[in-house]
Amino acid sequence: MTAYQLISMLGYAFNIVGLLVCLGGLSLARRPRHRWLGRLLAVAGFAIAATPLLAQLFGWAEPTPAGVTPPS
Repeated sequence: MTAYQLISMLGYAFNIVGLLVCLGGLSLARRPRHRWLGRLLAVAGFAIAATPLLAQLFGWAEPTPAGVTPPS
C-alpha cells in the first residue's frame, strides 16, 4: 500500500476526529476558566483534521496523482 492510498483512506478518519476535537475545544473555550485549554484543543483539532493535506504539502506523502493532460 502506497502512502497516497493510506493518506486517502485515513483522510476521512483524520477529518472526523479533528472536527470532534475542535468542536470540543471551542465549546470548552466558552468557559472563562478553561479558555486557554479550549483554544489549544481547537488548534490541535484543526491540526489533526489538516494532517493529510499537510503531509502532502511537506512531502511526507506523494501528492494526488494527476491525470493525463490532453494534447493541445
